[in-house]
Amino acid sequence: MGLNFSALCADPYWSSLCLVSASPSQSKPGLGDLPESCVASIIEYLDPPEICKLAKLSRAFRGASWADCVWESKLPSNYRALIKKVFGDCLGNLGKREIYSMLCRVNTIDGGSKKVWLDKNTGGVCLAISSKGLAITGIDDRRYWNHIPTVESRFCMVAYLQQIWWFEVDGEVEFPFPAGTYSLFFRLQLGLPSKRFGRRICNTEHVHGWDIKPVRFQLWTTDGQYAASQCTLTDPGNWDFYHVADFVVHHANASTKIKFSMTQIDCTHTKGGLCLDFVLVCPSNFRERLKHF
Repeated sequence: MGLNFSALCADPYWSSLCLVSASPSQSKPGLGDLPESCVASIIEYLDPPEICKLAKLSRAFRGASWADCVWESKLPSNYRALIKKVFGDCLGNLGKREIYSMLCRVNTIDGGSKKVWLDKNTGGVCLAISSKGLAITGIDDRRYWNHIPTVESRFCMVAYLQQIWWFEVDGEVEFPFPAGTYSLFFRLQLGLPSKRFGRRICNTEHVHGWDIKPVRFQLWTTDGQYAASQCTLTDPGNWDFYHVADFVVHHANASTKIKFSMTQIDCTHTKGGLCLDFVLVCPSNFRERLKHF
């Protein structure tokens, strides 16, 4: 997927070809005269957004943009397993472009605790797990944790820690990831966001204890992969993605089960004032694009 046709009609020669119906007496061949099968064999090498733009050139391009052979290469190799996981068996007989479009939407699964979608440019699979889908020590005791509604979360809700001695968050997920390398992140913020007179503010009154000892992250997979890292939480008032580790999926035909944790269990001091939004699993080459999640 490397060709770039963004300047196709900027060239005078090609722009004249685009106007295939400019004159009834025009006899020169144009783009509209190309067979759909020929057009499809060309545009299948383009990225999905470019295919959709070229569909506006002519009827042949529009028809070719719906060809299954074009979108088969854009879908993950195990897209049938993804469909079953996300939609069950209720999709019926849809074309490949329709399937791609539906998977690119942010789809909610597992009772609302997870969201999954394809990146529309690359077809990479992304999975988000909400704070309610995690095992959080003390979450049912309001002296320690509260669920706070906010528009700053994909799930419209975050878990807010007021104060605790033993901080531990665990999670696990089993999902049919396509083969590739993935990264796992926690989306966190020191301080409680809110709005006052229409302006965003962040209350950092309860933020404490995170600069004394680092937080420890761990990740395990069922095929024996393990990684650990640690990080000191900083930057109050801003959402940050904290990288846990990377893992590799070798077989796309089977679901991958991963376990992960975030801990700070030094009981010599309390810690608090932390917002936990969600855990994100995405292709490792998406790390530079995290600000858009």
